[in-house]
Amino acid sequence: MFQVQDWTKAGMALWLLSAEAAVVISLRSWRIAGGGAIAATEMHRMVTEKMAAGLALQAMALRGGMGKSLPDAIDRSARYYGKRVRANRRRLTKI
Repeated sequence: MFQVQDWTKAGMALWLLSAEAAVVISLRSWRIAGGGAIAATEMHRMVTEKMAAGLALQAMALRGGMGKSLPDAIDRSARYYGKRVRANRRRLTKI
């Protein structure tokens, strides 16, 4: 049986991921809008990172690494993607 705190934890993880992803989307949009080689590199990186992350998450799910309940799977997915989103935010905010 699911507990309220399980859903609260999963909801908070998704909320934090979405907030940080919005920042990364904005930073990437500015970089791409600048055009040139930097934009092409960023677009290529964005697509390859998304494909690699999605495939790695599928592999994790197939190995049973997503937990035993839906809230666990949501929380673990959000934490998995969150690490990658934070890495992109750090990279994109370097001067």
